Amino acid sequence: MGLDHFRSKIEHMRIQVGKQRREILQLQRAGISTASAELLLQRMLAKIDGLCDERDRLKKEDGSPMKGRVLGGRSW
Repeated sequence: MGLDHFRSKIEHMRIQVGKQRREILQLQRAGISTASAELLLQRMLAKIDGLCDERDRLKKEDGSPMKGRVLGGRSW
């Protein structure tokens, strides 16, 4: 799996986290327990952390010439 795969997976998971957070808010407003939904959210966030770690490891291995630069940023 390449770097682009991890980037797209991270983006997809972040979208899912946003949906999960909105769902939790709706449940809270309705007075419904959110314990299981919050546990799922924590697992999703842990998965994102793992994907980010793997992405960062691949970036180091890649030795990309843009290393250390922000997209559209200056090279100091």
